[in-house]
Amino acid sequence: MLVLIGLTCDNKGFAKHRNHFTTVLENGTKDRRRVNGDFTVKQYRKCNNNVSVPLCFPKQSSLFRCSMAGSGGDWQKARRRKGAARREEMCQPVQGDLGSPEDRSRIQRRITEAMAELRGEEFWLNWKELMSGSLVSETCSFSNGGLDCVCYGLGSFSTCVNARYQLAMLLLLLDTLKILPEQCSVYDPVFTPGECEVLQGFGLIVLTENEEGKRPVSRPTLFYLIHCGKALYNNLLWSNWSPQALSWLTIVGNSFSSIQERMLQRDIQRDYSFISDVICACEETALPCSPRFLDVFNDTALLRFPSQRLSSLPPYTWTQPPEPTYQHCEDLEIIRRNQPAL
Repeated sequence: MLVLIGLTCDNKGFAKHRNHFTTVLENGTKDRRRVNGDFTVKQYRKCNNNVSVPLCFPKQSSLFRCSMAGSGGDWQKARRRKGAARREEMCQPVQGDLGSPEDRSRIQRRITEAMAELRGEEFWLNWKELMSGSLVSETCSFSNGGLDCVCYGLGSFSTCVNARYQLAMLLLLLDTLKILPEQCSVYDPVFTPGECEVLQGFGLIVLTENEEGKRPVSRPTLFYLIHCGKALYNNLLWSNWSPQALSWLTIVGNSFSSIQERMLQRDIQRDYSFISDVICACEETALPCSPRFLDVFNDTALLRFPSQRLSSLPPYTWTQPPEPTYQHCEDLEIIRRNQPAL
């Protein structure tokens, strides 16, 4: 007997799968694991006594159960647990296309309210302390205007509450780190014209070109990449593939150690070689969050690349490699420059 439960949430411009699976094997044992979209059928069979599993990833946020006890194995809608229902409330759509000034003012007000909510959370105090300790001194020591900030893959904050809280957190971090709004650039191909106006209303710079994360830096820069695809991180590292440039990068985003745990080493080396090659020199600090905001900030870490660690890598590491092409990636998890937004 096999029962498979899967949860996917695809509400961001940079597409991703965050799935939970529970298997009940013939011996009655349960195996619950949290995986990304790169968890393949082959890997799943390997982890579960070679049980043949027809995986299916439904679009949007939904919960399905596949029972393989019978001969049909059809997908059936599962009853939502209370905890899951509460978590799903965090991604309920906000009505309105921001076509009028009133709509935009309403969303701006809700973002401000979200900032106030986050300020009252204990985990925000932890974030503030960790970020201030790591970055404020660097901001003050850099002679030419402190930190820059770049945010990719925020998502549609007018239709997804999760994205709205992530935007609120970004604004709090800018204030804490004393980064001027005009020093922060944001981009997501799913942004509507109304959302762009809201972001500009907060003083942020809205980029007009999909950089695919390929942005070289020439000064200390904070990249805010919560729940973005692995290719985006890999592209960013490729664009700054030198000890000097990498030491200027600070990332608030997905845990690299979690990425390493979820993928086979040969796959991460083949598809995301820059993540694989630099992970041993990455200084990673987990950023906590409360249960209420687990779907918004789960698996988020502060990532830095200290010069001392980078200098310990062998010299051949820095041979200028070709631009990543991702020929073997079936689910790239980002929207390419020539690809329409989802």
